[in-house]
Amino acid sequence: MSLSKVNSCGLLGIDGYIISVETDISNGIPSFEIVGLPDTAVRESKERIRSAVKNSGLIMPAKKITVNLAPANIKKGGAYLDLPIAMGILLATKQTVLAQDAVFIGELALDGALRGADGVLPMVISAAKNGIKRAFVPFENAREAGVVKGIEIYGARSLDEILLHLTGQKEIEPFVTDTEELFSTAEKYLYDFAEVKGQEQVKRALEIAAAGGHNILMIGPPGSGKTMLAQRVPTILPDLSFDEALEVTKIHSISGVLESPLVTARPFRSPHHTISAVGLSGGGTNPRPGEISLAHNGVLFLDELPEFHRDALEVLRQPLEDQKVTISRAGGTFAFPSNFMLVASTNPCPCGFNGDPSHECKCTQAQIQKYIGKISGPLLDRIDIHIEVPAVKYEDLETRCSAEKSADIKARVDKARKLQLERYKDTGVYSNSMLTPALIEKYCELDEKTNALLKNAFDSLGLSARAHNRILKVARTVADLEGREKIEAKDILEAIQYRTLDRKFSL
Repeated sequence: MSLSKVNSCGLLGIDGYIISVETDISNGIPSFEIVGLPDTAVRESKERIRSAVKNSGLIMPAKKITVNLAPANIKKGGAYLDLPIAMGILLATKQTVLAQDAVFIGELALDGALRGADGVLPMVISAAKNGIKRAFVPFENAREAGVVKGIEIYGARSLDEILLHLTGQKEIEPFVTDTEELFSTAEKYLYDFAEVKGQEQVKRALEIAAAGGHNILMIGPPGSGKTMLAQRVPTILPDLSFDEALEVTKIHSISGVLESPLVTARPFRSPHHTISAVGLSGGGTNPRPGEISLAHNGVLFLDELPEFHRDALEVLRQPLEDQKVTISRAGGTFAFPSNFMLVASTNPCPCGFNGDPSHECKCTQAQIQKYIGKISGPLLDRIDIHIEVPAVKYEDLETRCSAEKSADIKARVDKARKLQLERYKDTGVYSNSMLTPALIEKYCELDEKTNALLKNAFDSLGLSARAHNRILKVARTVADLEGREKIEAKDILEAIQYRTLDRKFSL
């Protein structure tokens, strides 16, 4: 009887955990059993492993093979367990040597080649946290895994390469990814606000939204530039820190959409309005992140908001409040981070031309109310800024004057964010949009004259009660952009501009 033990990793949500692959080979009727709650992909690995071992010139024992994946109470999924199971068999049959303090991750092809796997980054991070010193991963995942400090990464193209390395015949060079170079050389954005002609008031609203982390809704006719403006919002947000970049990269790695070793620019996700609730929030039998988690630390743009399915929009409510998505399944409860800035757009009516002086709107008032009413009150309550985006004038398109660059706007946003970080450093709040009622009362004090102005606006404009805190938070951001600690009357007046759509559309 021969027994071996090889380390690998699995995924729970966006975090990895250590899997111990225990292999027992004994005399008896030839069989190959995998236990420890394997899913279909893991069970199918038996045939891949059998072919990969034989085609690598090694011996697949004609004995009773039992593989246990511990801990046995957690469901295991994915083909990345192919390599550790194969290594366990080879170690038990003394065809290789024991790799001390190492994890093995990777899918095997029938010829023994190693294929890339999703989620390698969080698995390697968990291995490093558990004191493991070496990780053997597919070559195409080596750059991704190489961003993790404190663990040596060996990227291999085949099972043969790993065996030659372990026996000292041909060593694989450890792979290290230079994260500083990634941040300094990456071309972060393709767009710039300088390319947008006109729409100065909307640009100002987007600057305020970026400075305070506020969600924003743009309402305007087709062709007014709503999508063009939204695409440029990430260019004025603060730079990603390394920790933020690592968290975003983990999510993209698990989802199989990672395009570079490290995500160095804030994500911009723009799902089509036909997306399902699961596609937006995440889920599935083995839960994966959805679009709102892929937008973590970045921007989620929902174009034509009323066209989204009602159930899909409603799943946004919890993530907008809690900055995470919680998915419960029989196998456990999974939490995916989703701290994003929501930028949404809508036409003012079904035909899109309500209020447009150049086009006649043919919609009835009832149709307009029904269309805008598709955005539920609880969802709208989480959107701080509403701004009208008028059709662009010909004079704006033909102007020779250059518009302000994203870098100039970003400098002001960065300055305002630094003020907020300093002000809220002991509260767990990072931006004005996160202020609780108690913190609003503390940090958004108004003098008697300014308070009277706000009260008068409520009475005369017919604003809703829920607009009160939104106005104060936005006014706080306006004052921060000016570098003032005290909120003045002009800040309140500007903030009120971004809530008048409450009255206009009776939202």
